[in-house]
Amino acid sequence: MHDCDPPSKALDRWLTSYPTVKGTYGHLLLEENDVRDPNLASALAPYFESAHRDAREHFAEQIGIDLHPDADEDDDAAMLYPGCLPTTAKRGLFGEVIAGLVTEQYEFIGNHKWSIPVFLFRYHADVEKYLFDLARDETRARTVFGRFGSDFLGISLGDDGAVVRLIVGEAKWRETLNPSTIDNLMLGEWKVRRSTGERLRKGGVWFEINRDLPVPHGVRQLQRLLSERDRDGHATAIVSLDRALVLRNPVPIPRTNLVVIVGDGAAAREARTALIGWEETPAEYTSPNDLQVVELILNGGAALIDEIYGLLWAED
Repeated sequence: MHDCDPPSKALDRWLTSYPTVKGTYGHLLLEENDVRDPNLASALAPYFESAHRDAREHFAEQIGIDLHPDADEDDDAAMLYPGCLPTTAKRGLFGEVIAGLVTEQYEFIGNHKWSIPVFLFRYHADVEKYLFDLARDETRARTVFGRFGSDFLGISLGDDGAVVRLIVGEAKWRETLNPSTIDNLMLGEWKVRRSTGERLRKGGVWFEINRDLPVPHGVRQLQRLLSERDRDGHATAIVSLDRALVLRNPVPIPRTNLVVIVGDGAAAREARTALIGWEETPAEYTSPNDLQVVELILNGGAALIDEIYGLLWAED
């Protein structure tokens, strides 16, 4: 289970926040401050370990590695999740963990109190296949495909422990953020229709969020994980999720949609400049749910990611 609070003091030193709220739309611009604390990665590492712990234990069991401290399997350390993943995969994971970090740290639209009982990384099927093969043949290193479904899922609990609201998110890392990159992310890449030769955009974050189910598949995954890992501690939450997941007469759970974009600012970018409009809800967003957008603008983000993931379980 995820049991680490955000390192609030380190985040305050690292980032300056510029929040706005317009009706049911919240926008949060986070900019890295000029001087990065040399201990930042060390401060963030415990949160990242907590986020990845469930998947690390699950994948180790699946591929046949014993994580017990007394196990004589030091030679297998290089095969452990998430350190053994390709660089591009770790970049993607960074964005998804950041989605949880900012959700727990900052105030979002609606002022709900969010929690993340467990991250859903264990359901990354291609990572499991990759690790299983790599542990048996070290020449099997390759690109890893993304995880299906929502990138991030959190819950808000009522006084009785029932889930009273969901926050469902898309989290995207790009090394450099500029208007063209954002258009491709949010509106989809340009494609050519073979029959007519017409260029059109296909997919994109807005498309995926607008068409998502009211209760996405990740909710079932979360419910199963809570039942497996902490049935007693989340008994009421599990029941409330069950009621929302039944096919006949489900009990709806209100939802907030989250979009998190992370990357370095372009060279020509001016401070306090947002890439997704904050004055009003983006026209492309047609879902009836509240929307929260977070833009995290870094300076040398790739190096920070490498440092964080290099520190995870370094003392084991």
